[in-house]
Amino acid sequence: MKKVSSIDIDDLLYELLKAAVTAGEIEISGGIYNEDDRPDGSSKEDITVNTIAADHDKPQTATSNINIYVPDLYLKIKGVAQYKKNKERLRDIGDSITYLLDAQNLDDLEMWIEADTLLAFPDIHQHSRNIRIKWNIH
Repeated sequence: MKKVSSIDIDDLLYELLKAAVTAGEIEISGGIYNEDDRPDGSSKEDITVNTIAADHDKPQTATSNINIYVPDLYLKIKGVAQYKKNKERLRDIGDSITYLLDAQNLDDLEMWIEADTLLAFPDIHQHSRNIRIKWNIH
């Protein structure tokens, strides 16, 4: 396979996730975006992709992120209204994505999940599940 850029890898991830959403394998209320294209102020369940590094060694390696943004739940706990992460939606969407990634058999590409973490964005009342992917490109 020819050397690929971080843009090529982003396009591959984007198309893979877009096809899964269109087919109903992943259900979200929002959209799929390259990291910088997510609409400002979005309060929907959105997925973003970005590649943070792609070397040009042989075999080529890369690292990408899939971020799943989910609005927090507004709950009353012991009489106090507050925002809390929506663990169920973060789990459901993220698990659908990990299942999709694990099922892939792509020519000249090997990918695996390196890390899976939750991030808080209290200023916009959202949480994100970050799935970090490592690649070997032959």
